[in-house]
Amino acid sequence: MRRLAIPTIAALLLTLAPQPANAGGHDDARRLREAVTVNGVLEHLRALQKIADRNDGTRASGTPGFTASAGYVKDKLRRAGYQVTEQVFTFPFYKELAPAVLERVSPAGPAYETVTFDFSGTGDVTGQVVPALNNVLPPTEAPSSTAGCAAADFAPASAAAPQVALVQRGGCDFVVKAKNAKAAGYDAVIIFNEGQEGRQVLFQGTLGEPFDLPVVGLSFADGSALATAAAAGTVSVHVKTSTFIDPTAKTSNIVADARGGDPNRVLVVGAHLDSVIDGPGINDNGSGSATILEIAEQIAKLKLSTRQKLRFTFWGAEELGLLGSEHYVAQLTDAQRAAIFANLNFDMVGSPNYVRFVYDGDGSDTGTAGPAGSGELESVFTSYFASKGLASSPTEFNGRSDYGPFIAVGIPAGGLFSGAEGVKTAEEAAVYGGTAGEPYDSCYHEACDDITNLSKPALSELGDAAAHGVLTVARSKAVFTPAAAAPAAAPAEHAGSHAVR
Repeated sequence: MRRLAIPTIAALLLTLAPQPANAGGHDDARRLREAVTVNGVLEHLRALQKIADRNDGTRASGTPGFTASAGYVKDKLRRAGYQVTEQVFTFPFYKELAPAVLERVSPAGPAYETVTFDFSGTGDVTGQVVPALNNVLPPTEAPSSTAGCAAADFAPASAAAPQVALVQRGGCDFVVKAKNAKAAGYDAVIIFNEGQEGRQVLFQGTLGEPFDLPVVGLSFADGSALATAAAAGTVSVHVKTSTFIDPTAKTSNIVADARGGDPNRVLVVGAHLDSVIDGPGINDNGSGSATILEIAEQIAKLKLSTRQKLRFTFWGAEELGLLGSEHYVAQLTDAQRAAIFANLNFDMVGSPNYVRFVYDGDGSDTGTAGPAGSGELESVFTSYFASKGLASSPTEFNGRSDYGPFIAVGIPAGGLFSGAEGVKTAEEAAVYGGTAGEPYDSCYHEACDDITNLSKPALSELGDAAAHGVLTVARSKAVFTPAAAAPAAAPAEHAGSHAVR
């Protein structure tokens, strides 16, 4: 857990303390926190649950459940007096129709625990396993594999019988490995984890774009054992996937502008509105969407003015790779992009086994900094929690949520997160309570992520911090300047919840 030094707090108070156009800035922050209640947030979450119940249990982009969710948000924001637009865009809708199958057929062996990579094609292939030529086995202490990243990493496949490429994670995006395997003539692709600490278990990957061969995953233990067996003799496996892809599906972002504030200094406050296809997504990310919707409503109700133009955004298609926020940032003109002061992102703020995570804007704890100004945004939240006697912990900018497209073009970002499928440590349980050794959210991306899958204390504590942060940054006089030195950002391993490399 990071401890904020006193000089940092003092500097923060000089640069990012509320400096409102109207009087009573600190009092306004208190009034807003009091107005943004758990009951208010739950009212929105219950509405989203009802929408999912009426639409096959999902609010995923490309489904009627998302359309109804967007309609609910639009109506609430328009009633509150915001200028609301719906930004429709095309995206590749993807759905797994049946779980993947991966089993060894010769010599007879086990059925492996496996997953279908997002955007994998449908296929049913039985063929010889052929490892990539440069899998690194045993793995090095630090990640080093570039297996499958070049066309020459695969031996040409047989033209006479089906063959399955087996390639290690590392070095480049999974879609690059899959395309190189296809170009070499293979009929299916297995990608196994690399082997270092944190890179051993079976993981969910995405290709990021529609693909026409079956692509499945393996843990390091299973993948390396299969590679060893295939190097020693002929091994055949059965790979089967069943997926549906519509490359021209439609979804939308909801964008709501407050009527005041400087249009040349825009604060974009965002949360993704879509769920996964398998569930209603009430924590992920109904909780973030409901929280910023309640903040927007209460700012309007209290008639709070801001120095920056406030823009509340509800992203579509985050669960398929940040597609909504990527579309939004990509369509900005240079002048529109330059006008964005900062991005605040709220993705999961009600996890049952929660931690008060704050994005590590300056990279001092995780080694991955955001653009200049992100450290100041981090301090808004850490200093708020400290002022209330509440601990907070850093979480890295790893590409797993909708801040990603903003920091990629140099826009500072910050925000809060209560934890997803990661496991709470004993040290975290000692500070935050809850259960060590259990996920922060055991229903993450599952059908059970419903209205019962929430922590009211998390919604209260992170909701108050979100309200404080939005108003503080919206009224700040700060001018962000480049840091003297910042840790270099590594290529993102995630686009949304799934790994891309």
